[in-house]
Amino acid sequence: MARRKKYNSYDDDFKATAVALTEIPGVQGTHVAEALDIHEMMLYRWRMEVRRGQIMSKKKNINIDPEMKAELKRLKKLEREHNILKEEHALLKKAIQHSLQQKGKSSNS
Repeated sequence: MARRKKYNSYDDDFKATAVALTEIPGVQGTHVAEALDIHEMMLYRWRMEVRRGQIMSKKKNINIDPEMKAELKRLKKLEREHNILKEEHALLKKAIQHSLQQKGKSSNS
């Protein structure tokens, strides 16, 4: 497999904003990385660099769009609801299969 010849480079403002997005309650780093089209490990490395002071975070100047923040929270809520519905669906399928098996056993005797 050939190596990449060109790598993306991001400035400190972009990195600090990405890290600030991960600090929103209820927002996962994996979702932020996916939304920004970067690898999760890169985002976690940036978080570590911010903690060490290697990336100077200007928290006062970082403005996270309220609509974007609300959209990320809404997405998280929808994902939780979707996972609950998937679990309920799987349980209902198992219950139906079980009842059909019981019905099949009782009709054979």
